[in-house]
Amino acid sequence: MSQGSNFVDYVKICCRSGHGGSGSAHLHRDKFTATGGPDGGDGGRGGHVIVKGNAQLWTLLHLKFRKHVIAGDGDPGGSSLSTGKTGRDEILEVPLGTIAKNAETGEVLFEITTDGETRILTDGGRGGLGNWHFKTATRQTPRFAQPGEDGKEEWNVLELKILADVGLVGFPNAGKSTLLSVVSAAKPEIADYAFTTIVPNLGIVAYRGGKSFVMADIPGIIEGASQGKGLGFRFLRHIERNSVLLFMVPADTTRTINEEYQILLHELKEYNPELIHKPRVLAVTKSDMLDDELQQEMKKELPADIPSIFISSVAQKNINELKDLLWKEINK
Repeated sequence: MSQGSNFVDYVKICCRSGHGGSGSAHLHRDKFTATGGPDGGDGGRGGHVIVKGNAQLWTLLHLKFRKHVIAGDGDPGGSSLSTGKTGRDEILEVPLGTIAKNAETGEVLFEITTDGETRILTDGGRGGLGNWHFKTATRQTPRFAQPGEDGKEEWNVLELKILADVGLVGFPNAGKSTLLSVVSAAKPEIADYAFTTIVPNLGIVAYRGGKSFVMADIPGIIEGASQGKGLGFRFLRHIERNSVLLFMVPADTTRTINEEYQILLHELKEYNPELIHKPRVLAVTKSDMLDDELQQEMKKELPADIPSIFISSVAQKNINELKDLLWKEINK
């Protein structure tokens, strides 16, 4: 299975909740009572379509082919004030960081951020009231009850925004996938051409003392991504959820390091100005080809307002120092 086929971050689903059961219009009868009062029970509620957070899931793949989700109907009420059975709820398990939207209006309904959290996506119809609710001083034996409420049918969208501690930001070929493969057990596709990464890769980075953090390799930004060019919007949305952004600029860039950094920054700012307030770290990659003198010269050009480090994933240069720097930023 290719890397692209098993990461699904968007699904559109038709949700149909259950109809409520009708109330009962039963009048009490037994061998001692020929004309008893009303004792019809209420109808059961229709089943909900529910979304539930599951920390073990990373993708919406398991929902990709579930185009229709149909909850059960509630049962009608019975005699002796017995309430009808509630309709079967349909539960959709989703990864943390999933947002539910109404497909027609685009309105965000809610977001799932914790394991086990449940939210109703489409609520079931209420059960009808039994006839005993309608008894009054003047109307002792109402022979009617309330019908159950209809369920709803609506199209909803589930969209995943990855929750990670560190998001890698850089142009294609800046060495993001290589870094991820070196610091974690993730096995991203790596090749020497632009756009190798077309889905976000996640890696767990082991840190000192048994600690760890999650790093996400977001597909390369290109100039104009914020206007939706290239793979633009769809991937920038994953960056919104990272707590620290690691900007990666290769030492062999045709521009200066600072120029390339400013372009990346500009793309983020255009897409969502709030991203600029996230903690940032700058890594100059592929720096195994630099001698000390050249490195000192390049240091002078680096932006002053951000912690920076020269690394090489292949030569394992400053990788532990980079982890220290990221850990410090994550826990500030």
